[in-house]
Parts: sequence; structure tokens; C-alpha cells
Amino acid sequence: MNTRETLYINEKGHLIIGGADCADLVNQFGTPLYVFDEKHIRDMMRVYQDTLDREYPRGGLVLYASKAFSCKAIYAIARSEKIGVDVVSGGELYTAVEAGFPTDKIYMHGNNKLPREIAEALDCGVGTIVVDAFSEADLIECEAEKRGIVQDVLLRINPGVEAHTHAYVQTATPDSKFGFSIASGAAENAVRYLLTKKRLRLKGFHCHIGSQIFEKESFVLAVEKNIAFLANLKNKLGFQAEELNLGGGFGIWYAEGDKKIGVKEYSEYLSALIEKVKSECEQHNLQLPFLVIEPGRSIVGEAGITLYTVGAIKEIAGIRKYLAVDGGMFDNPRYCLYQSRYTALLANRANEPPTERVAIAGKCCESGDLIGIDFNLPKAQSGDIIAILSTGAYNYSMASNYNRNFIPPAVLVKDGKAEYIVKPQTYADIVRNDVLPQHLK
Repeated sequence: MNTRETLYINEKGHLIIGGADCADLVNQFGTPLYVFDEKHIRDMMRVYQDTLDREYPRGGLVLYASKAFSCKAIYAIARSEKIGVDVVSGGELYTAVEAGFPTDKIYMHGNNKLPREIAEALDCGVGTIVVDAFSEADLIECEAEKRGIVQDVLLRINPGVEAHTHAYVQTATPDSKFGFSIASGAAENAVRYLLTKKRLRLKGFHCHIGSQIFEKESFVLAVEKNIAFLANLKNKLGFQAEELNLGGGFGIWYAEGDKKIGVKEYSEYLSALIEKVKSECEQHNLQLPFLVIEPGRSIVGEAGITLYTVGAIKEIAGIRKYLAVDGGMFDNPRYCLYQSRYTALLANRANEPPTERVAIAGKCCESGDLIGIDFNLPKAQSGDIIAILSTGAYNYSMASNYNRNFIPPAVLVKDGKAEYIVKPQTYADIVRNDVLPQHLK
């Protein structure tokens, strides 16, 4: 278990998060339940922004990557920490605006932004749009012309760096739906095209090489390729990029075998990146660009846990023992999608030694509805509380009402106090948008 000041096991053997006893949280809010540790979220936001402020003379900005977990509360925290956010849909943008987030510090991504989403972004004054297609540049230009404005943009480029991560979350390989390839010349052609646009101001470039990356070398190589590209553009086109957005992708601890990184150690990852930007710019005789990073998973991933109650227990002799919980693939589809590994604890008996290996199954009508298959736990009983650690990123974001189950509520804990940040659903919520045609009544 990757313990910290706000995540530990107390003398009763209960898991504590943010000063709150998980057994008390279950009594108050029920299960399944997403729980988020506010202090850890703030600590992660601060360590990144403080490192930029301290070590990068040109200045820089941390953007919280909304896709990891989007709700009004997370934007309110980001606003109070004076960082920016990125959004990848009209829904994320709307949520941030509803939370009162300053739109000049919002960056909008997406490989296929819809016309209405671009219009919404311009209408609310989004600071920067990251362009990912020629047709998108045309559409932004057209909408900016209608409004009589000039829109700041970055161009998403693909440096061709292959990060050591799952194939589905690698985004900078040669075959990717994201970005314009540097190696093929597509990126340079896109720059030439954007520079012809009167209503677009090209500030610089964005790249993102993947997710759940632990090797600093992948980030360093991406910097080398990006800065070399910037130098080439300056020499050939006289274009000096004023901003470089290096994306996110910093890995987190999920289970045994993953690197355990303390909050302050994430500063070392960013420091390595910063030093490489400075040295490469000096080598190529370039002015330092404004530097932007986009951590998401590393800000909220370990800050979140999911609590379940054990229900049915089934043992198949000589094969496997299943503990069924009241959640499943509708609140955590990542095992089904990526075979993602997690750490499980009996939150109400967390100090007892493990005695058996079990699979944790969900309640959906799917054989593959599993949280995982190899957890070492004390002998569990119906009614025990299972905590799945490091579920703050992508679990709520990817949740669904499959089998018409409820998407679980979420609570934010700080100094032992817990409050809803996402309310529980009701059956009425599930059928709210159903329409019964007149001829079926």
C-alpha cells in the first residue's frame, strides 16, 4: 500500500483517508462510493506549479487534465490553486464555466471538436484552442470571423516518441489519431497553413506522448524532438514559438510492482523536463517558450479510492474464489478495457494478514465484469468493506448506467469531514430522458 499522511490504517485496523474512517463513510453515504482526498489533490497541483515557478525563468502554467475526473468541485479547487485546466468536450467546458473557472486559463483539446463545441468555446472566451486538423482550423477561423475576434491556438504535433505504456494510451506513435507528425513533414505543412489564417494566432505547439509513464527518458526525448522542430521552423520560416505544451502522462502507483512516487518526487520528473528544455533551447539559440504541462491522473489518481460492500461469495473448487461487490464495470471499466491492476483492502479489517487469493466481481450481467482476479485478502465475509485504491482517475469519468445501475456518488474528504461533490442517482434520474411514444401508451 502506498501510504501517506492522509491515507493509512489506524489502530482499529480501519482504512483512513483524509482523516475520515472508511467504515464511517460507508455508514454515512453507503456503497459503492467514490472518495477523494482534497489535501492530496491540492498537494499535487502545488508541487507542479511551484516547480515551474521556482525552476523555469520564462514562466509556465499547470493545466489540470479534466478527462481524469471532471466535476464542479475539482474546477473550484484548481481555481483556488491558481492553475489552469484543459477540456476535451463541450460538457467539460460547460462544467468548468458553471464552476466559475476563468476561461482565459482554459485550453480546449480534441481530435474532432464539433462545430457547436468550437462555437461554445469562442462564445465563452476560451483562452487557447489546440488545433488537430486542417478542417478544424478552417472552422475556428470561420467562427472567429463571425465574432470579429482573433483566437489563440496551439498546433498539436506528434514527435513520434513511443512511451512504455499500454498500446491504447500511447498517443505519439507514428500511427495515432492525434497530432501532425514531425517526421513526415505534416507538422511543418500545418504550421504554414495556420500562419495564413488571419483570425488565428499560432502561439506554439502541444504534444502528449501517452499515459502512465514512469521513464523520464521518454519525456526528455520528446523535449529534444520538439525543440529541434521549433529550431527548424525558426530557421526555415522565421517563426518563433512562444509557447510549448508538453502534455502530461506522469505515472502513478496502482499495485505491487509499480514505482512508488511521493508527492515531492513528482517535482523531479518536471525538473528533468525543465532542464532539458533550457539546455536544448540554449543549444539551438532559441528563446525559452512559455512552458505548459497537463497532469491529470497524477493529480487525482491516488487521491481517490472506491468503497464497496461484499455480497455473494462463490468458490469454484480448484479454480477460483469470487467476492461479488455492489459495484462493477459500471463504476470501473478499466479492468475490462485494459486489464488494469489495482490494490484491494478490507477497509474495516485492513491490518489483518492476507490468507487467500480472490477475484473481485461486479454485479453486472457480464462474465467479464471484474475489478481484478488476483487479490490477496483476509478471509472476507458478506458485509465487509472493500477499498480499491488509486481509482481517482478515469473511474468516475468512464462510468455508465450499464444494466441501469446507478453511477456511484462521490465525496470529498478533508480533515475528517466529508461532503458530496457528486450526488447519488435515483431511479428517476435513470429514466429521466426516456420517452414513451404515443402509440406505445
